[in-house]
Amino acid sequence: MNPRQTNLKDIRPEISSITIHDNMSSDERFQNQVLRPVIKLQNDLLLAVFKNYIVKHKSVFYDLTMEKRIDYIENAIHKDMKFRNSMKGMVIGLFTVEEYTLYTQNSSALNKRMMNLVKERLLSQIQLLERPELLAAV
Repeated sequence: MNPRQTNLKDIRPEISSITIHDNMSSDERFQNQVLRPVIKLQNDLLLAVFKNYIVKHKSVFYDLTMEKRIDYIENAIHKDMKFRNSMKGMVIGLFTVEEYTLYTQNSSALNKRMMNLVKERLLSQIQLLERPELLAAV
């Protein structure tokens, strides 16, 4: 293993709840062994990028109801191709060459899994996406 591969794998967090089974599909295995740890590692960056996305889009997110905020996140992840590709790049950039080769064999399905994981991670931390000046006053 080259140093880049070793370093990339070493910095990834271990997720104890992940189990690997023999009867898992290759996509599910890739999701659990690669996507989940990389997305968890990139969590702070993904949050910061989404906060910047909110600001770049006139901060309308902050005036929305909780239900509309959820829709906003889903639309940003699934329909804004520029933003989506940026998020994908932040994840793919932390793949090893071997993982990237596996990814390219079924990138369409893996992209869907990746974006769903990113969306769920943002949704699970929606309380951190409040207007910055409100957080500063607390």
